[in-house]
Amino acid sequence: MAIPRARRLIMAASLPLMVAATMALQPSTANALSSDVVISTVYGGGGNSGAIFKNDYIELANTSGSPVDVSTWSVQYASAAGAVFQVTKLTGTIPAHGRYLVQEAAGAAGTLALPTPDAIGTVPMSATSGVVALVTTQIPLVGCGISCATAPNVKDLVGYGATANVETAAAPGLSNTTADARTGALTDTDNNAADFTAGVPKATNSAGTTVSADNPGGPVDPTPGTTRIHDIQGAGRISPIVGQNVTNVPGIVTAVRVTGNARGFWFQDPSADADPLTSEGVFVFTGSTSPAVVIGDSVLVSGRVTEFRPASGAQTLTELGGTINTTRLSSGNPLPAAIPVAFPDAFTKTGSLEAQPLEPSSYVLDWLEVHEGMRVTIAEDTRLISPVNTEFSELWVTLKPGQNQTPRGGSIYKSYDDPNSGRLMVVALNGAPAANVGSTLAAGTAGPVDYQSFGGYVVQATQLGTITEGGLKRQKVLPPKKQNDLSVATYNVENLAVTNPETKFARLAQAVVTNLGSPDILALEEIQDNNGATDDGVVAADQTVTKFIVAIQTAGGPTYAWRSIDPNNDTDGGEPGGNIRQVFLFNPARVTFVDRPGGDANTAVSVVRERPTSNQVSLSVSPGRINPTSDAWTTSRKPLVGEFLYDGDKQLFIVANHFNSKGGDAPLTAAVQPPVRSSEVQRIKQATEVRDFVKDLSDKSGGRAQVIVLGDLNDYQFSPALQTITGNGTVLKTLIDTLPADQRYSYIFDGNSQVLDHILVSPAIRGYAYGVVHINAEFSDQASDHDPQIIRVLTGCNVDPLPTRCLPGSPVVDQ
Repeated sequence: MAIPRARRLIMAASLPLMVAATMALQPSTANALSSDVVISTVYGGGGNSGAIFKNDYIELANTSGSPVDVSTWSVQYASAAGAVFQVTKLTGTIPAHGRYLVQEAAGAAGTLALPTPDAIGTVPMSATSGVVALVTTQIPLVGCGISCATAPNVKDLVGYGATANVETAAAPGLSNTTADARTGALTDTDNNAADFTAGVPKATNSAGTTVSADNPGGPVDPTPGTTRIHDIQGAGRISPIVGQNVTNVPGIVTAVRVTGNARGFWFQDPSADADPLTSEGVFVFTGSTSPAVVIGDSVLVSGRVTEFRPASGAQTLTELGGTINTTRLSSGNPLPAAIPVAFPDAFTKTGSLEAQPLEPSSYVLDWLEVHEGMRVTIAEDTRLISPVNTEFSELWVTLKPGQNQTPRGGSIYKSYDDPNSGRLMVVALNGAPAANVGSTLAAGTAGPVDYQSFGGYVVQATQLGTITEGGLKRQKVLPPKKQNDLSVATYNVENLAVTNPETKFARLAQAVVTNLGSPDILALEEIQDNNGATDDGVVAADQTVTKFIVAIQTAGGPTYAWRSIDPNNDTDGGEPGGNIRQVFLFNPARVTFVDRPGGDANTAVSVVRERPTSNQVSLSVSPGRINPTSDAWTTSRKPLVGEFLYDGDKQLFIVANHFNSKGGDAPLTAAVQPPVRSSEVQRIKQATEVRDFVKDLSDKSGGRAQVIVLGDLNDYQFSPALQTITGNGTVLKTLIDTLPADQRYSYIFDGNSQVLDHILVSPAIRGYAYGVVHINAEFSDQASDHDPQIIRVLTGCNVDPLPTRCLPGSPVVDQ
């Protein structure tokens, strides 16, 4: 896998349908797992010694996209061991994705009043243990004992502290200074212990006004303050008032995020200032707490101005954080008009972007920065240059359709100087259908501009244009033209473990047989050990490999044999506990693996000359690893070397690689341009080790050694690492460079079709056909995130002049 995708997981609320949902008075049970209204907070220490709040309270939350009428409902309280429930009647409705505050009895202490409650009762709740029920009638619960959670008309129930009247297990016991609040995305699992955590009391009413015990001075005054969003954003990348608290900043909510650990909402001032460099929108970060606002709310927000840097080397996102207090003034307001995205030609300037003035008419990154937090729209039809990632509802489009287009619809990444300035990432907040590269996204996508760790600038789309599939087909290799030609492929199978679903094995196996034509030799990357990511010292992978071989047989392929070397535990990087390694599969009916004993995780393979004056060479061990104790391989996969015979007695050496990933590199949207490629240093060391080994093979064989170096080198054909491993073309030839420039890719990242996987050959291999088989990277439904590659070593090509069939350029893959 090329780049770890660490991110703040983000999903968001859909545009609510403002239709009242009246609940019928019919029996229901807590075990039905409420799909709308739940108890979100209980607090019984109000007015007690040491308490901040004067009153006990119960807070409800509506998790649905429609208002819910609760005018015939009640909340009911009983002591931990009591059978008598005290009733507080409810009135009105709970807004979509909103809260509802029930104030209960007051004590003699406390200094802070709750926000204006939506219902008022006089029940004195226990500060430590008790039972609260949400009931769809206003009749007291009777006769349910300790099983009230399943009583008729009970919508939700929370037992806290030392009580047996609970959903599965009790929520944490409380004190005068703690409240139980529902965790996660307000999920109701019918287990109070799992669903609630104790923390600082914080109350929100249906107007969206929040008061927290750790911010007793929090504003509830519905009067706009003097600071506006454009004052927060300023005319540069860093807010001129970063670190300052702001009070009652006005705006209209334009998008909401209600799951993940980066919840919050975007709001925008509809009254823009005259400065084109100051954004009128900003994100409000509420952490793991879902905001009690919906799209179209007019709000006042108070909080601290912060600059969030999502990853090392990345730019920052200006946002409001700290203790957030939000007051809803009105709902259903029209949204500020979305600005059409219009990118200039150049992607970015060089140097520290944060130290330079913004030039939105000249640079794409500057255009995006001045619209950070604001609603924008993609006003024309665009082409998908990545598949839709349905797990995260992410896709990339190009706003410059003629820019470096691949024949299959992507955008080719040709050099560090040309990152394809037309790329734009979209996250569909209401979900996106599966679709492949080359599909069309119709005009109309709209949402605020965000900045995140994965992808940089992104449109968080509250509305997504219609996607029309482009009809992309998976490729297959062509049949060999000569029986004795040798086929060798490389395939990163993305953390394949014996614990993976059968469907993954079946799909990968079918690709080996159908799309790769059952190659004679197959070098696999990312084969995990026998228990996958479980980190318990297991390093053997025989069960994983055997399961894959059986799957290939089932798919109609040959019975492959295999060779590999188990790594030392937890030393080769990749998914923790997985112990990924390279593996050779080979068809014993077509090739012979030359076994030479002694290879293990720590023994270095070397080149052996059969006689001092001979050009005949062999390996000291086969399979073996190249200099495995070198610091070049720290926390990274060591190359696997094998010696093969084909077409009778023809000798072939294969080096299977998986170089260290690009994790830790600054993103293309980095704060300092050009981005720092810190991971490259180790890959250059690794490339040096492999090049020196191949050169030794060549030198000792008098240039006669046929060598194939292949695998996931995690770097581009124009990178320093590839120049190093090939000796600038003197030791090895980069076969991806033999393809047309617009076809040089095996992976898609950030919307760029790029090369990470390679097949390199020594000069002794004179006749070959080569291709990348596009079956994964461009497709939403992937068996792996990499495309495999294949070389067909053509027999009868060691003569001069070369026969026509031996000349480079013979197609090996259908188009």
